[in-house]
Amino acid sequence: MLQYIMRRVLILIPTIWIISVITFVIIQLPPGDYLTTLQAQLAAQGDGSLGAAQLERLTQRYGLDQPWYVQYWMWFSNIIFNGDFGESFDYGRTVSSLLGERLPLTILLSVLTLLFIWAVSFPIGVYSAIRQYSAGDYAFTFLGYVGLAVPNFLIALVLMWLSLTYFGQSVGGLFSPEFRDAPWSLARVGDLLAHLWIPVVIWGTAGTAANIRILRANLLDELRKPYVVAARARGVPRTKMLIKYPVRVALNPFFSTIGWILPGLIAADAITSQVLNLNTTGPLLLRALMAQDMYLAGSVLLISAVLVVIGTLISDLALAWLDPRVRFRY
Repeated sequence: MLQYIMRRVLILIPTIWIISVITFVIIQLPPGDYLTTLQAQLAAQGDGSLGAAQLERLTQRYGLDQPWYVQYWMWFSNIIFNGDFGESFDYGRTVSSLLGERLPLTILLSVLTLLFIWAVSFPIGVYSAIRQYSAGDYAFTFLGYVGLAVPNFLIALVLMWLSLTYFGQSVGGLFSPEFRDAPWSLARVGDLLAHLWIPVVIWGTAGTAANIRILRANLLDELRKPYVVAARARGVPRTKMLIKYPVRVALNPFFSTIGWILPGLIAADAITSQVLNLNTTGPLLLRALMAQDMYLAGSVLLISAVLVVIGTLISDLALAWLDPRVRFRY
């Protein structure tokens, strides 16, 4: 097992480096850049000389007149050796400070959403498998199809409309107006917890529906295998037999999805976060891409990609612990 872990950890180093190169190349692909847009805006406002001076200063500071691989090394080496992700052109602040404000809340929401997905999909998936074709199975199957088909941002819009229409209050944001800019306190933490369930339920809808379908299908496949039939014939209690063997094997997809659920929540749900007015990294990435803010966009994409790698490592280790066949194979 230790050899398996070491091999997986060593693979991370070249993988993260390759990801950083691809990320930087991708953010350089669109024509033009933020500085060109800034120069055009300043020129339109009659500040052409100021725009030229500011453009020259930023170009020299970040080496934007150098080839892309020189710019990449300046960016990546600063991240590795100094922990400096660069400066956001659009916000006029360091990327580290912007991420420091939004990343903790994003990670909190992502972890809570993952726990919500597991807590809801596990019992429903097991129930649907052992009560196949029952009324409850049909009901959960229908809800699963709805959860997969309806986009999260549409669910957010419907929830906001219902809340405003029938309850007279908004469900947007993570804080009430009086706590939005207040310093941290027990009251502010309580207000945050009171608002967290809304984005958690909305973000977790599609993941919960998908996991229910996967667990149901895997468990149905396991329940028809000869070892289950033999265990039943030998008089093994149904609950003990179900939990110890088929459910354990069918749980593999729960652990294997860690690698894509967490980073997907951090970067891919930008529209839902925008609709709900959440101070997460999703809207930050969306604005950075629209403004061609290369260092901010590249940093968010890099962090998301690194989370994919780390999540995949956690999935591999969890699967190796859960399923001995993984350890024996590798």
